[in-house]
Amino acid sequence: MKTNNKDEQRKTLSFPGKYIVKATVFIVVSLFVSATLLGFLGYLDFNAFAGFKLTQKRFKPKFPYQCDVVPNQTHQVPFSQIRTSKLDHNRSEPSTCPSYFRWIHEDLRPWKETGITRDMVEKASKTAHFRLVIHRGKAYVKRYRKSIQTRDDFTLWGILQLLRWYPGRLPDLDLMFDADDRPVVPSDDYTGQKSKDPPPVFRYCSDDASLDIVFPDWSFWGWAEVNIKPWGESLEAIKEGNHITQWKDRVPYAYWKGNPYVDPTRGDLLKCNVSEHEEWNTRLYVQDWDKETKEGFKNSNLENQCTHRYKIYIEGWAWSVSEKYIMACDSMTLYVKPRFYDFYIRGMMPLQHYWPIRDDSKCTSLKFAVHWGNTHVDKAREIGEVGSRFIREEVNMKYVYDYMFHLLNEYAKLLKFKVKIPSDVEEITPDSLGCAATERWRDFMAESMVMTPSEDLPCEMVPPYDRLALKEILERKANLTRQTELWEEQYFHDLANKP
Repeated sequence: MKTNNKDEQRKTLSFPGKYIVKATVFIVVSLFVSATLLGFLGYLDFNAFAGFKLTQKRFKPKFPYQCDVVPNQTHQVPFSQIRTSKLDHNRSEPSTCPSYFRWIHEDLRPWKETGITRDMVEKASKTAHFRLVIHRGKAYVKRYRKSIQTRDDFTLWGILQLLRWYPGRLPDLDLMFDADDRPVVPSDDYTGQKSKDPPPVFRYCSDDASLDIVFPDWSFWGWAEVNIKPWGESLEAIKEGNHITQWKDRVPYAYWKGNPYVDPTRGDLLKCNVSEHEEWNTRLYVQDWDKETKEGFKNSNLENQCTHRYKIYIEGWAWSVSEKYIMACDSMTLYVKPRFYDFYIRGMMPLQHYWPIRDDSKCTSLKFAVHWGNTHVDKAREIGEVGSRFIREEVNMKYVYDYMFHLLNEYAKLLKFKVKIPSDVEEITPDSLGCAATERWRDFMAESMVMTPSEDLPCEMVPPYDRLALKEILERKANLTRQTELWEEQYFHDLANKP
């Protein structure tokens, strides 16, 4: 039978075409399978798939899936087992802790000679909101009274995360925590020949006339009542917000927004607002708490408030939670002379991290600070950026946990008694706190929950200040503050005598 040459040629030519089709199908299927696998493993951003962009997806923990399945990682792990774990073999040498960790030694100095007895601890219950006992890696709590909002719950949540961050590394301890604002242990009551032993009370701030022990505040794990997210997420959002308005394009005035009714010093600040008769180089706004509460504080996003070259920090009833958010903005912080301090501000220096503002002459001080900044733009920008870098690099969550870790370790060394579990306490776990939370409160616990132990060792603790060195640091701060006051006085003197 004769074959048609054209048919034969057509058949011959069709074979490569089939191979090409098969190869194409194979490649497409392979790419799809690979993409699915990478997506499952968390490495492929499908929104960028058209550009084949390989990225690490950020997993958001869902918490809790069911109330009985949150891994309880608060149990004690033998120290020898931790030291030989796979993670430890891959760990680099620990970094040195930031210099402000030295203040841990100063805060605990009142008990250095005597140590801390069980009686001292129990006397501290007079003002405490809760008693915390850590025993063999588990946390136990006795609640004495309810705190403002959910400060106590989120503080305890933070401590549970510390136990998950550094499992098995915290010693047994017993302490009292006061979650109110102002310190309650005046040093004058515990000096002199007839002095009593001061009760060790932990709280969020203290002052030079008090012996309260300073501890990171609850908002590092979220302030649900005002919709401020956990610090790690807030810090990233503010960092991104800093890029929205370049520094040279920011409004060249000092910005503040808040509640002026919590303390007279804030009411006094409002006198410095711009008016028809006076320009103090400020733009001050009253936060409408009723409106914002009803709207869930949707119009108070911190990352949208980095639009001015200068931002004002001023205390409220005590120190203010707003401090770290203001100082993270890359704006030059105008820091109104404080009475109180939190755990990290003592490591910051005027004219390096912020510009000091007089408390007894706020308006003229603010006006000059802004004038100075607008006539020394590069230096003002540098102060703002150095202050923000300090917040980002030395007050990130890793160092917050390290501060808690070292403070509690140094405190535990002072205990003169064997820690036992009291009969009137209850164990707390991520389940017990997380399952009881609802809505935004639960969301923030989920977002701030430690999912795996730290891959790094705690930073290496710094030694106490030499007394002379500490004196020199305090004198330097005072001298730098006084320098700005002299510049201000000269400015207004020249202004008054200007022809």
